[in-house]
Amino acid sequence: MESGATAGTASVDPATDAATLRAWRREQRTRLLADRQALATAAHRTASRAIGERLAAVLQAPRPAIIGAYWPIRREFNPLPLLQQLIDTGVRVALPSILQKNAPLEFRLWRPGDRLAVGVYDIPYPAAGEAVTPDTLIIPLVGYDLAGYRLGYGGGYYDRTVPTLSPRPRLIGLGFTGAQLQTIYPQPYDIRMDCIVTDVATLDLAGPQA
Repeated sequence: MESGATAGTASVDPATDAATLRAWRREQRTRLLADRQALATAAHRTASRAIGERLAAVLQAPRPAIIGAYWPIRREFNPLPLLQQLIDTGVRVALPSILQKNAPLEFRLWRPGDRLAVGVYDIPYPAAGEAVTPDTLIIPLVGYDLAGYRLGYGGGYYDRTVPTLSPRPRLIGLGFTGAQLQTIYPQPYDIRMDCIVTDVATLDLAGPQA
């Protein structure tokens, strides 16, 4: 799984046109998702346990009051057990809902057992939760680079949403180490993470962008 750190990056120049970059990102996304699906069950379980332990440590300080999370799909790291632990300690948890395509996400409070609806892309979201503004977001990564930029599924929802949130939440990206790229060739609309947590490292990226 370490091949993702270098594969496929040399053929693209950061200065190329937008269509070329979109095609390159599509290729990387397809490859990385296939790698994640192919990860053996035992290896996926071990890596997920490591991510969970590292994430729990990161969330100790500053401790969130409202954490925006996600419902796991496509073998993403499953945050639900940790979210239950956070709820038990008084942290409020919100899940994103896509009310319409190509619009910012709305985060709604959620607790296990709350009624869920199925929205765009068949992702469950709270059917009637209160809309809130999280102070911390945990965000799944399809790919990432060491500068803190995230390759997602291509919908651009987090890139649209974060600029609308005030104050800006702490952004914690979660992914498997095999998803590392040399660069995603970030564009002005790409949002940099404050921290990236993988199964082998915690990257603290808080501070001004270069």
